[in-house]
Amino acid sequence: MTVRVLLVDDHELVRHGLRRAFEREAAFEVVGEAGTVAEAAGQAALLQPDVAVVDVNLPDGDGIDLVRELRAARADLGLVVVTMYDDDARVMAALEAGASAYVNKNATADEVLAAARHAAASPTAFSAHDLAAVLRRRMSPPEGPRLTERETQIMDLLKDGLSVAQVSRRLYISESTTKTHMSKVYEKLGARNRTQAVMEALRLGLIRQQAS
Repeated sequence: MTVRVLLVDDHELVRHGLRRAFEREAAFEVVGEAGTVAEAAGQAALLQPDVAVVDVNLPDGDGIDLVRELRAARADLGLVVVTMYDDDARVMAALEAGASAYVNKNATADEVLAAARHAAASPTAFSAHDLAAVLRRRMSPPEGPRLTERETQIMDLLKDGLSVAQVSRRLYISESTTKTHMSKVYEKLGARNRTQAVMEALRLGLIRQQAS
């Protein structure tokens, strides 16, 4: 039986790359593509795919929220989150939203296809790389400062050189809200400015040096 796949990513080149990977396998058929949360919700309702492959960062919202919405609509839909981020908080957010699998964009095409197969066969059984270690860290008492998911998102964007205004637009929040989060991060990390905060967050492994 052919697995019908919906691809959700705001980068057309990424979608095309995923489409080529899936179309090399006779077991899969890509039935649609979407670049926004709104498009994805509409396509999912119209096309009724077996699996949706969803990016986290979308121009009109959060892919994790989209996963939660799609899961609420259909218990049998396979949901694969594919993202550049692999921190524990996002893995757990995907699990709690009802995702079937979580895959980093650094993964091979074969790993993405394997995640899609798993999602089609067991849509409510969550799979992620080194999930056992993530769960152990989740259960262990925290050591040192920890950032919330939103604080991590902001620091990732600041690390990439975005201004406060650009970060706010990217995350659909006000500049005052962004500055409030930044102040909390400075306090947690003992930093006096954004440069010190980024350097300390990198040193502690709270954000990644590079992402692709």
